[in-house]
Amino acid sequence: MSLSIDQLSYGDVAKTIDHSLLRPELDDAFVLDGCRLAARYDVASVCVRPADVVRAAEILAGTDVAVGTTIGFPHGNHLTETKVFEARRALTDGATELDMVIQIGALKSGRDSAVRADIAAVVEVAHHAGAIVKVIFENAYLTDDEKVRACHLTEQAGGDFVKTSTGFAPSGATHDDLRLMRANTSPQVGVKAAGGVRTLDALLEVMALGVTRVGATATATMLDDFKARKAGLAPANAGAGPSEGSY
Repeated sequence: MSLSIDQLSYGDVAKTIDHSLLRPELDDAFVLDGCRLAARYDVASVCVRPADVVRAAEILAGTDVAVGTTIGFPHGNHLTETKVFEARRALTDGATELDMVIQIGALKSGRDSAVRADIAAVVEVAHHAGAIVKVIFENAYLTDDEKVRACHLTEQAGGDFVKTSTGFAPSGATHDDLRLMRANTSPQVGVKAAGGVRTLDALLEVMALGVTRVGATATATMLDDFKARKAGLAPANAGAGPSEGSY
């Protein structure tokens, strides 16, 4: 069951969206246009590739749109020291939100203390700089038990969000996974859905499950639809909009 448009303001919806600019072939002009779109629609953040952080921070200076980037992306199996270096450099370049991938193989091997330590090391650097960390599980590769353990390890390590996916695995966010993640984290830990949320109705459905952030590329499609419906007009582009690749 989705939320009603009448219950929500534009800001309630827009500020759940992290506009994704992560595909490897995106050129400078695409990133520039994507950052400008994020500012125009006043979303929560952009999530850009590490090499684009400085440029994005310059474009979005003076706006309420945060700059985020990825750590250990997309497979998670970087050394912890490498992730910490990535985090420090991203923060220096102007990022205030870090989306890090866990050590997936370690989790599946039962090496929970290594997973927790890996997350905690990035969290320590980020929190010292006043930034937040969203911890990506990549649920397509995990059992439900592993997802639950990842939730507990993230919270123990001080992570700010649990996140379903990178958008580069065989599948993205599912409602069952979002329910499971929400049920196995404390209220102060946010839940981020990534991969597959491309329409306003899909966004409202995951928000109703307790999701507080969504990685998206169909940002304009969803928010234009919200504004149209809020104004009492027929849904605009109610079907799946064009996608530049979700995360």
